[in-house]
Amino acid sequence: MSSLYNTFMVVQPKLIIHGGAGSSLQGKGGLEAVRKSLYQVIDQVYALLLQGANAKEAVVRGCQLLENDPRFNAGTGSVLQSDGQIRMSASLMDGTLKRFSGVINVSRVKNPIDLAVFLQNASDHVLSDYGAAELARELQLPLYNPLTDQRLKEWLEDRKDNFQRSMANVISESAGTGTIGVVALDQNGQLAAGTSTGGKGFERIGRVSDSATPAGNYATDQAGVSCTGIGEDILDECLAAKIVTRVTDGQTLKAAFDKSFGEAQQRQRDFGAIGIDATGAITWGKTCDVILAAFHNGENKGDSLEATQGLSVFSC
Repeated sequence: MSSLYNTFMVVQPKLIIHGGAGSSLQGKGGLEAVRKSLYQVIDQVYALLLQGANAKEAVVRGCQLLENDPRFNAGTGSVLQSDGQIRMSASLMDGTLKRFSGVINVSRVKNPIDLAVFLQNASDHVLSDYGAAELARELQLPLYNPLTDQRLKEWLEDRKDNFQRSMANVISESAGTGTIGVVALDQNGQLAAGTSTGGKGFERIGRVSDSATPAGNYATDQAGVSCTGIGEDILDECLAAKIVTRVTDGQTLKAAFDKSFGEAQQRQRDFGAIGIDATGAITWGKTCDVILAAFHNGENKGDSLEATQGLSVFSC
């Protein structure tokens, strides 16, 4: 279905979200706890889409809700970097306008995605740490400490063991795999994607993740994709933009995921992604053991939490 055709009809909204990827659900509280968290977000955001919210509005709200949940590594609950500080990154892409915006390594804000929203209509679309901090002051966003007891305990335990992560892997997800993301298709057939992260955890100061780049978050009027997993692997594959480009070139979303994840598996990449195309097809894929994804296809909710380990691509 072309975007032109969509403008003459009401489209059934579609929604998919993720709360990261990794090797286990253990550190997130288990299967049912994660499912409950994800479905609460799905219920709230899908209701907005049914009420007429556009894709970008739905994506932003979904990202805010996921950033506010300390179960996930974004916003509240973000991991600490090597110096014990929290620096977060987020991006938003409006598929209709083909406009990308984001912030990199911002601190002391509750919802990094809010800064990306403002930058959608600014002359400068992506800001790094100092610029993002200045923007937060200009917007008079209240200072906020996203640190949780769990993340502090994780960092302190690793510090005792010279940052070998032996304890942290029990408490939380493996390094580099924590992200949240949302992709939505609205009633007008418009697509948007948003991604937010607390970072890799224990990384070198100044490290830039994929989440605030088109490699990790990309959308056009043909498809939208949000990624999660090892950021360096996602950057190496330019994963989100690659999948969307393949859809634009004529592949189905499922075929684009199959090809992209098949290539990634051969190169031993460790990541996952979610996506929706202009026809309303919903897809997720992974090379890692677990991707924490949930979706609403217009009739039912579903998720990826009990998928088999390793390479998998699902579409509906």
